[in-house]
Amino acid sequence: MSEDARLIANHRVHVVPVVLALANPPWQRDVWLDPSVFENVDHVFHTLFDDFCDADEPEQYLGVSLRTEEEVALMRELGVALNTAAAEAPNDTDMEYLQAAAWPEVVAIAGRLAQVMVANDLRELSALHDREP
Repeated sequence: MSEDARLIANHRVHVVPVVLALANPPWQRDVWLDPSVFENVDHVFHTLFDDFCDADEPEQYLGVSLRTEEEVALMRELGVALNTAAAEAPNDTDMEYLQAAAWPEVVAIAGRLAQVMVANDLRELSALHDREP
């Protein structure tokens, strides 16, 4: 596996599950509202804006955690929607985010991005499989 492929895999292993979580409201309620579970909206923001991507300026992550221009465009849309929801959560609680008027848009965009990311990953996996001897 090339260094570039390793880098993108190491980033996507964090980004894709977070995008999938954003696309799944029942999971959000079950996990994020459970205080005994580590993952919450704060984890989402750190993953998508700080640690493995920058949803405000995702172009710089093309080839790092994002595979295509379509993923970049959808990540930018997701960043805008998440920032809009954040403005509706003055105390920064998970419940406030889930109740924000902007949250359904977050879920919808995340659903589209998740579908594209998973399809791109499956295409890459298939290509890797085809290249094996």
